Amino acid sequence: MWYVIEGYDDQDVLAQRLQVRPQHLARLQALNDQGRLLLAGPCPAIDSEDPGPAGFSGSVVIAAFDSLAQAQEWAETDPYVAAGVYVRTQVRPFRKVLP
Repeated sequence: MWYVIEGYDDQDVLAQRLQVRPQHLARLQALNDQGRLLLAGPCPAIDSEDPGPAGFSGSVVIAAFDSLAQAQEWAETDPYVAAGVYVRTQVRPFRKVLP
């Protein structure tokens, strides 16, 4: 089943985000390689493709897991969580309708 994983950035964590981004992206690439990633990306903190020093307010990942518990475990072990980038994460089931 698909699950939407939302990570919410803490304040002033752009430096930490950039430092652990390669590890974060490697996990997403692994999901993609397994055909389990629907989409992933950050949410700019301002209305701009490149928010610069304003950074990001969080991220959204939609990926397939066997259960909600597995999706939650994957979210909790994200490098952004360990580095203190995400102040919290939320995982919910997702049903893809379109396209």
